[in-house]
Amino acid sequence: MLPNNTFAGKTILITGGGSGLGKSMGKYFASLGGQLIITGRGLDKLTTTAEEIKSEFGSEVLPIAGDVRKIDDVENVVQKGIEKFGQIDILINNAAGNFISPTERLSHRAFESVIGIVLQGTANYTLTIGKYWIENKIKGVVLNIVVSYAWTGSGYTVPSAAAKAGVLAMTKSLAVEWGHKYGIRHVAIAPGPFPTKGAWDRLFPPSVQKVLDPAVNNPLHRVGEHIELAQLAAYLTSDYAAYINGECITIDGGEWLMGAGMFNKLSAVPEEMWDQLKREIKSKTK
Repeated sequence: MLPNNTFAGKTILITGGGSGLGKSMGKYFASLGGQLIITGRGLDKLTTTAEEIKSEFGSEVLPIAGDVRKIDDVENVVQKGIEKFGQIDILINNAAGNFISPTERLSHRAFESVIGIVLQGTANYTLTIGKYWIENKIKGVVLNIVVSYAWTGSGYTVPSAAAKAGVLAMTKSLAVEWGHKYGIRHVAIAPGPFPTKGAWDRLFPPSVQKVLDPAVNNPLHRVGEHIELAQLAAYLTSDYAAYINGECITIDGGEWLMGAGMFNKLSAVPEEMWDQLKREIKSKTK
């Protein structure tokens, strides 16, 4: 989609970069010449991913363990990244925590965990790197990964919905404030169903998939492929999207629109029933 050297000389920091969508984005940025800093809580996983990316693309990758909720860890990751590469150009706030549960079953610690990772973690990295950019007059780019229910809310994932809504508000707010004063862009992506090991198992265990198959309930009758999200992330953070600021792009095959329309579930009505429905409606009209 983009020229091979799109991110040559650029350094991208990805939270939650050792697996899942973070890893997929990292590999695509590396394929376009980018240098990577990947962080998460498990150093072994990060190191394996770093070696894999370096072997496949020849890009420099710095794996650093850290908890996004702890500001000392965040500052350490940023400082070591700058020492290694000289500059950080792009921040991708991808780290997340989520699970399904009736809200009344949740403890306060469940809320603290999810909101701490998603909202506080995003704020920690955004402020730390933002202050560094402002001080050094760097026109960086922040990409936040949210969810399609950040606008609408969603039952059974209330901590995530609340936290992601906060991240979306932060994206739009700082797009204006820091865009105007410092030329720093903020953009977001709201992914629909993209299978990832771990998160997918917590959100769609086998018993849930039987009644809530994301592919069946999608207008395109499939889930997303990681490369599709990675390409969008690369475009939005590249110079080719330099005039996109404060925008959130939904990439879900139309899933949330399918759920939002009052009569969308009529797609389940078999074709042969429409003649019967037409007769019934006509009789009522008369």
